Amino acid sequence: MSAEPMPIPISSARDTALNTNSLSSQSSSLPLWDRLSKWASENKAIVYTIAGIAVVITGAGVVYYRSDSRKSRQESSSDEKKRASKKERRKAKKDKEKEQAEPQPRPVPEEEPKPKTPTVEPDPLDGLPQINESTVESLSDQERKEYATKLKAAGNKAYGDKSYNEAIDLYGKAILCKPDPIFYSNRAACYNALGNWDKVVEDTTAAIALDNEYVKALNRRANAYEHLEKFSEALLDYTASCIIDGFRNEQSAQSVERLLKKVAEAKGKAILGGKEKKLPSPTFVTNYLQSFRPRPRPEGLEETADLDEESGKGQLRTGLVAMEKKTGEGYDAASQAFDKALKLRDLGEHEAFAYNMRGTFRYLRGENADALKDLDRSVELQPSLTQSYIKRASMHLELGNREGAAQDFEKATAQKQDDPDIYYHRAQLHFILAEFAEAAKDYQKSIDLDKDFIFSHIQLGVTQYKMGSIASSMATFRRCIKNFDKMPDVYNYYGELLLDQQKYQEAIEKFETAIEMEKQTKPLGMNVLPLINKALALFQWKQDFQEAEKLCQKALIIDPECDIAVATMAQLLLQQGKVTEALKYFERAAELSRTEGEIVNALSYAEATRTQLEVQEKYPRLASRLQGMGGQFGAPGMR
Repeated sequence: MSAEPMPIPISSARDTALNTNSLSSQSSSLPLWDRLSKWASENKAIVYTIAGIAVVITGAGVVYYRSDSRKSRQESSSDEKKRASKKERRKAKKDKEKEQAEPQPRPVPEEEPKPKTPTVEPDPLDGLPQINESTVESLSDQERKEYATKLKAAGNKAYGDKSYNEAIDLYGKAILCKPDPIFYSNRAACYNALGNWDKVVEDTTAAIALDNEYVKALNRRANAYEHLEKFSEALLDYTASCIIDGFRNEQSAQSVERLLKKVAEAKGKAILGGKEKKLPSPTFVTNYLQSFRPRPRPEGLEETADLDEESGKGQLRTGLVAMEKKTGEGYDAASQAFDKALKLRDLGEHEAFAYNMRGTFRYLRGENADALKDLDRSVELQPSLTQSYIKRASMHLELGNREGAAQDFEKATAQKQDDPDIYYHRAQLHFILAEFAEAAKDYQKSIDLDKDFIFSHIQLGVTQYKMGSIASSMATFRRCIKNFDKMPDVYNYYGELLLDQQKYQEAIEKFETAIEMEKQTKPLGMNVLPLINKALALFQWKQDFQEAEKLCQKALIIDPECDIAVATMAQLLLQQGKVTEALKYFERAAELSRTEGEIVNALSYAEATRTQLEVQEKYPRLASRLQGMGGQFGAPGMR
């Protein structure tokens, strides 16, 4: 979940797809996973090696960078062959022999073959005695070897004729004569053709036990595991296969990506199903609430109003007072007060507002269905309360209902066409859908109606940046600093733009200014994003892991449930090779995530990290090879 709900990101990976996360976060900061990996997807530098694959999670999914481009791999192939050691040449010869030994289905000819003179091929089984567990004991080693070769040849012929059961029997007899990984793998190919996935796993496991770098057997077992819906096991096998095969097999690499997503989605659904509904971090809540212009309390709910604290109106006021603390405890108290206010009733003209506020906090807890009901009731009671339409539009968009969101903005405009919040939040919708020109128009309209709302200016600058108008964007932010020089948000977001341009020193200066202002103006409810942004800048610029970690730890002391701080910490640990510690942080990030998409992104990182650990444990020889591959990506530092 993005911890920042104001302006949307400088670089959104969801340029064409509907972003169901960003509207809820309404962030000018990059969404959580985009922020961590944006520079990697562009520079291929800050990446971490998972089974020899540089994995980057973006809003568009999991991105893998192979160790080299195809072009460079082809250009260097001849030189690599010349440098190959004797051991490598022997391995290549062995792999080739395995390839030739694999049974291949007979290809369908593209055109009718010309008639040939009939010939009689010798039967490979001629002269073979009856082979079973009893008779094989009496055979010499040489006889076993010869008979095994003949049985394998006969099995290959039967496989080519699609006589799979016959081939299974022949390969089984060959195994009796000589337990060979190729024979097991060939028999597994027959079971594969018959869809007997348990037997495929059994035979490929036997083959791998005899040769743990047998790529074809690993791929075959991975495929069987996938059919058996054992996705974690399949992911591990495909991962090991990719390392051994040097990423020459594009299909295996794509399978890693597919399985990583499947594993994360399966676990994500389970987590979401049993997830406790609670408010996100105070950083997230604060920024969501202040994405709406501050308004005075409704008449009759002022601090001086004579209200019974145990009445509906009294509890409504209690909730508003608690919200002003901008702390986790304050927001929890506000949520409880709004619930209690509606139970006590007697709200009079404030009933619609009470449903609006309860719906807001239900939405923040992830209770979207109940939140929508509350907002539906709010607009029924008071159609002029445009904020209820705007919030409902946000929920519709998060649920993928773009049409419903657009309709709510139209209804809000019909009620009060001069409400600047309508245009600001409608601009967010356009931005998310990569309709930047329309977004810029709405941000400007919001400014024209109310020039004092800082986030309209910030997001206009971000939109100009996305449109490629860098000079206009920088000018907008310079005006923001002039007109809102006491607002830390301006410096934080301007720093993000500078960081995106790799102007590290200037960016860090802006983040430090934002940090000092946050300390002075909001000591109890400090926004921790400037701390995290500074950590990321030091990480990218100087690879200063120690200072970056300190900043993340400080952010987590202030806001323990800030998921972006948790995920950034995980990345820092992973870049230093502290894989086990990183895994804990990625899993924690998944726990803190608010929507299914956010959970899946966090779990994708976690599962990739877990797979790396399993590869190192199960295939110790591959672990060193894995480490050797890591250097080819430019990790852990930035260029």
